[in-house]
Amino acid sequence: MFSVGVHLRSLVHPLDSSRKDCAMRKGFTRKSQPDAPATQTKNYITPSGLKRLKDEHRFLLTRERPAVVEVVAWAAGNGDRSENADYQYGKRRLRQIDGRIRFLTKRIEAAEVVDPEAPRTGQAATKAFFGATVRYANSKGVSRVVSIVGTDEIDLSRNHISWVSPLGRALMKSAAGDSVVLQLPGGTECLTVLEVCYEPIAVEPFREPPGSEA
Repeated sequence: MFSVGVHLRSLVHPLDSSRKDCAMRKGFTRKSQPDAPATQTKNYITPSGLKRLKDEHRFLLTRERPAVVEVVAWAAGNGDRSENADYQYGKRRLRQIDGRIRFLTKRIEAAEVVDPEAPRTGQAATKAFFGATVRYANSKGVSRVVSIVGTDEIDLSRNHISWVSPLGRALMKSAAGDSVVLQLPGGTECLTVLEVCYEPIAVEPFREPPGSEA
């Protein structure tokens, strides 16, 4: 687990003369790889992330879709459908729901669950892989903590980044003390990995929209 109170000296110390060191080390540090293709064969995800997808899928399939179908059926019996706002809106909403259900179904079927809390040994416990929580610092000594999660779990407000993002790629397979190079549109940035651990990752759960029937 990360300690909350981290002295500034402990963060800055490994980065003394970091800009000069970074320039010298770039030839010896591992660079991040380009993002993976959009069509991935597996959808790596945490257990709580998969639960959120399944909860939304269940809600749409068993609650919201039947309710909208009922409204559409009622509106269809109220005169000219071409001028029936309830009918037109209902049909449009039904297409949106069906599209979302198809998307969720594919993501769930392709899910490859990785539990951050699963026991790990050797390099799997000390290096950053999917599910890791990593503390790193930039060349100015500013530190940040991020958790590496799936593409369906990205939440920047919680510092949850995708494993295929530029930062996720740069940190992947790194260990405490390593220097990595983050590829950015405007250039590169040298980062120093300070700590790697595996702990629970709190993914925002699916919440039914206000007004949903109990």
